[in-house]
Amino acid sequence: MSDNFDVVIIGGGPGGYVCAIRAAQLGLSVACVEMRGALGGTCLNVGCMPSKALLHASELYAEAEHGMAKFGIKTGKVSIDIGELMTSKDDTVKGLTDGVAYLLKKNKVDYIEGRGTITGQGSVKVDLTAGGERALSAKSIVIATGSDVASLPGIDIDEKQVISSTGALSLPKVPKHMVVIGGGVIGLELGSVWKRLGAEVTVVEFMDRITPEMDGEVSKTFARILKKQGFTFKLKSKVTAVKKTKASVSVSVEPAAGGDAEQIKCDVVLVAVGRKPYTEGLGLEDAGVKMTERGQVEIDDHFQTNIKGIYAIGDVVRGAMLAHKAEDEGTAVAEIIAGFAGHVNYDAIPGVIYTMPEVASVGKTEEALKAAGTDYVVGKFPFTANSRAKANRQTDGFVKILSCAATDKVLGAHIIGADAGNMIAELTLAVEKGITAEDLAYTCHAHPTETEAVREAAMATDGRAVHM
Repeated sequence: MSDNFDVVIIGGGPGGYVCAIRAAQLGLSVACVEMRGALGGTCLNVGCMPSKALLHASELYAEAEHGMAKFGIKTGKVSIDIGELMTSKDDTVKGLTDGVAYLLKKNKVDYIEGRGTITGQGSVKVDLTAGGERALSAKSIVIATGSDVASLPGIDIDEKQVISSTGALSLPKVPKHMVVIGGGVIGLELGSVWKRLGAEVTVVEFMDRITPEMDGEVSKTFARILKKQGFTFKLKSKVTAVKKTKASVSVSVEPAAGGDAEQIKCDVVLVAVGRKPYTEGLGLEDAGVKMTERGQVEIDDHFQTNIKGIYAIGDVVRGAMLAHKAEDEGTAVAEIIAGFAGHVNYDAIPGVIYTMPEVASVGKTEEALKAAGTDYVVGKFPFTANSRAKANRQTDGFVKILSCAATDKVLGAHIIGADAGNMIAELTLAVEKGITAEDLAYTCHAHPTETEAVREAAMATDGRAVHM
């Protein structure tokens, strides 16, 4: 068993394991160090995948309870077995993490279970999970340790009454009332799970709208739809205290600008105020690796830190904290280390919120284009005018395309609709390859599909949408 590698990757999440596989494909000797005990990082273990399993299951429950009747399907009384639901979710997670372990083995990556610490240029010490240490040497080291839950001062997360996203994935019963602190992606997705299963959900958001980084028109539509589903929003508000008793939790909420506090009683509080880079115990300070003011690892345009041969990718560096962004960076840095020209186009990284309807976006928002002084054209098409959406009774939302007024290239796209997460792929390709709205408008789309709304929105940039 060799301790000398071309590349040692610390972290086995989406960025780390993809980097490991790509580097191995390029003929490099690779070790991947992971301390969790299961590969896949936050995404596969306590993030993207278990939340999607619960979102899907809760969506089926909601449809069976009150959505199928409009199609003439009578189901009778519907019930939920939380234990079975969690077992199904856990089975999904295990299958995926075992699959990643298989892929590393298949590609001859040395998977080392333990905590990795950089002890110098080209040196990594691993405190092995099974006991003992292992000293590794590498021509290149990649930091891919992901992120951890962020909290608020004075709020103690106990994962019982005051929970993080991790706790929200494993609640033993449906809460009567859940207060969600934060109106972003995580809070709205997990709030949707428990809302569908019967909880009252109140979302407290500091800004004047939910998903404040999203295109403003989409954000307003999204909030309106969620309110119709039963969400309660307290915008321009801040949580100043959370007090627990044996039976309940009291949340103090004040106007963001200051004012009298309101007390909200609930049985569970979900803290969903974002995530922070995980750099604890990596030895970065001793190794001389520079950090940003936000606690991120500072890198250049080729993902290299200020120390030659030490790279960083994913949630520990600048940019969106998204699994697919980390995967792209993992691929790019592996190719750079192997002597090729790895690259990531950050304008073409899609974002998706997996509620019902889904919300997806890529590229620029209207607000960003206005701030940059860019002349643009808007093309929009509602799902109320799409035949497949009408047949499926899923007509909430629209497709919105922003194209350059001078070149017609697609600069950004935003979708709120039942299958937005899949539909955004076509528009991501458009941004990546500099495709014009006219190119999309002249591309035949199968009928009847929701994707016809993409074509119609592209046609609308030139005022020639047919079905509205």
